[in-house]
Amino acid sequence: MLAMKAILSVCLIVLFLLSGQEAAAGELSQQVPVLALCVVRVASPTGDGKLADPKGQRLANFPRWEKITTVRSPEGDLIYPDWMAGNWQLKSTLIDLAAPLAPDIITPGFEGNRGQLNQPVSFPVRFIKQQLPISGLKLIPRIDNKLPVVIADRAFNSLNLARTYLGDRVLSVKVDPKSPNRQITLLKGNLQLVSIVTARATETTPDNKFITTEVFQQLFKGGSNPYFNSVESTTAYRKLSTSNPVIEADQVTAVYLSPQDPDYFKAGSHPVALYRYRLEFFPSQVLATPKG
Repeated sequence: MLAMKAILSVCLIVLFLLSGQEAAAGELSQQVPVLALCVVRVASPTGDGKLADPKGQRLANFPRWEKITTVRSPEGDLIYPDWMAGNWQLKSTLIDLAAPLAPDIITPGFEGNRGQLNQPVSFPVRFIKQQLPISGLKLIPRIDNKLPVVIADRAFNSLNLARTYLGDRVLSVKVDPKSPNRQITLLKGNLQLVSIVTARATETTPDNKFITTEVFQQLFKGGSNPYFNSVESTTAYRKLSTSNPVIEADQVTAVYLSPQDPDYFKAGSHPVALYRYRLEFFPSQVLATPKG
């Protein structure tokens, strides 16, 4: 029986083959970056919340982590600073991981992910300038006349990451045309991974770091039982004075149990798995366009 494990950030997805269908579903939020390119994502004019608690301090507290509460429902897409626009070769390295509730609660696949420590992966991503439609109850969306803003090419970025690991086992990545905050990854074997951004906040620090937090719900469909969980991704981006890389980022992905899990109340507001990544953005002139 074919089974898989993966981590999805609103935009970045990685899947691996496993044995055991139930384990596969439980491991859907376990591995590589949830990069708010999408995941992965200067304040947004779309009405996103500002961070009430400093996210830089939150990252510094790793692995002491609690569920974030100072976020709001997202409106529109996540807007990035202008210096993130362009085509990049992204190198992502898992540099640390933790299971805060071990040995009482350890998620499927956590121990296996130790083999990914300090093993960088590289793939193309891009951030594009685009004029956003004006929100509102209109039969025909109107375009804002303000200057274009920078957003992630979510489908492109997610598909490149997924195929870096799984090749043609990933059929396609689709972003809901009505909402950039809903994404579906279609896999061979009639499997689907659905990700919905449910909360977002941003912050620009005095030292010009751009920090984002996104919370999203994941649903794995196609196994004997659907599997749900909640994931939070906090990323601090920084523009460097060097040309290789141009941008670096510190990212932490936290995985929480869903109410359907028998250990949900035992875990409370604590994550059951934490993954920390170092992200490096190198200039790229090659436009890789995966099919799908």
